Amino acid sequence: MKFEILHTSSKSRARVGRIHTPHGVIDTPNFVAVGTNGTLKALDNKTVQEIGLQLMFCNTYHLLLQPGTEVVREAGGIHTFINRRLPIITDSGGFQVFSLAYGSVANELKSRGTKKTDGTVLKITEDGVLFRSYRDGKKILLTPESSIEAQKNLGADIIIPFDELPPYHIDREKLIKSLERTHRWEARSLEAHLKNPQGQAMYAVIHGGIDPDLRQKSCQVLSQLAFDGFAIGGSMGKTKGEMIEMLTAMMPALPLEKPNHLLGIGDLESIAACVPLGIDTFDSSYPTRAARHGMALTQAGPLNLTKGEYASRFEPIEKGCTCTTCQHFTIAYINHLFKAREMTSLTLTTIHNLHFMVELMRRYREAIAADLL
Repeated sequence: MKFEILHTSSKSRARVGRIHTPHGVIDTPNFVAVGTNGTLKALDNKTVQEIGLQLMFCNTYHLLLQPGTEVVREAGGIHTFINRRLPIITDSGGFQVFSLAYGSVANELKSRGTKKTDGTVLKITEDGVLFRSYRDGKKILLTPESSIEAQKNLGADIIIPFDELPPYHIDREKLIKSLERTHRWEARSLEAHLKNPQGQAMYAVIHGGIDPDLRQKSCQVLSQLAFDGFAIGGSMGKTKGEMIEMLTAMMPALPLEKPNHLLGIGDLESIAACVPLGIDTFDSSYPTRAARHGMALTQAGPLNLTKGEYASRFEPIEKGCTCTTCQHFTIAYINHLFKAREMTSLTLTTIHNLHFMVELMRRYREAIAADLL
């Protein structure tokens, strides 16, 4: 992988760059859609590629359980298996394991980061995490080494080391222990990766919760290792304000010459606040999830396509939009499809929302290049 910075804004830390991977270029800053099981909800990968999504996020945890990463390897790797020619990034599986135990980062931003007691995670040791599959109840031990083996089977362009995701509501002493163990797990992951690089790049995951000193320490420790870039993970705070404050203090500690990625955050408000901080890529299910709830993204704000008032709106979701949905279908028709519970409603709205995100990030890159942001 090669990363080049084309321009840094004179007004902020925002920058325009290019990440070169074996499956193509990723222009930055950019939005990364989440295809949990190797597909974006309601879309096939040929359509996703035609929309122009340069980087897609697939989840190792879910693919490990079904169909199994060995099956994907036998198919020729994740690109061949899902029929995608452009870059793919996979996570370590740790996020899903710990989210099932504690709740997701998104839930923490909504003040719902309390521990669950469903017994999904059975044991956390220095070796790794023993958990029970939600599919068949089978016990699985996920370690730094087995996580990397799974990601080698998948063959994504960018992979993530195994890390622990502690909850927001954790005392500092336990957070420090978690951070130290995460650093050891990441070093083990990197060692396993470097034994067989396979043309893949690996991003370290910066942790430390919202503690500025621990975030700085994580940056210092991990930047000394041979990672190709940096992902920002762990608890992002209880509010967006806390997240922005944490990122503002942390970003200057990351090496400028390597790309960075904000894990699990990609709503419009967060992107607007984080691009000026120098974040290169964002992954989120936000636009696809919004589409499944009938919400279409427009430059004037979200549009609820299920409202009765749109039953006779014979115009595209957004005038001037060049997506396939807006070129061929009206709000009235999509409104009818939602009311009739037709799955095509989800597909058409998702196409528009993903196109909106691709165009939004293009406009961000143009604004940065012109020193307007």
